[in-house]
Amino acid sequence: MTRTGIHAAITDLLFTRDITLQEAADRHFAPEYRQRTDGEWADRAEFLEHMAHLRDIVADGHVEVHEELYDGSRYADRHTAHVTKKDGSTVRMEVYVFGDFAPDGRFRRIEEVTLMLHGSDDDRNIGSARQGPRGGSDGE
Repeated sequence: MTRTGIHAAITDLLFTRDITLQEAADRHFAPEYRQRTDGEWADRAEFLEHMAHLRDIVADGHVEVHEELYDGSRYADRHTAHVTKKDGSTVRMEVYVFGDFAPDGRFRRIEEVTLMLHGSDDDRNIGSARQGPRGGSDGE
């Protein structure tokens, strides 16, 4: 079994534009995937809405993994996401992750807490922002 990790997952989801969002999600996240970010749960569909929103506003970036632990089906890491938005502004978030894997090595669940290191007040919820109901967006 080959297990995914945060670096590969975020790189494919946000920064690798030659694969679709669905292809990236299927590569790294099980069908029953759930995520809790800063206390707010999202199912896989809501998570993909969030990623689609980020793909709309993010121009470039990278993930810097500081610490990463695999223990059987459990996973933990501390990483920093460095993002340049399409408007030229930058965001840097430190993220603390705990999760587990499905038997096939894809993420089944992630619970994370984010810490804004650099960015505007409007970017504080970038870790969970989704497109708003009227074409507006959260976190912009």
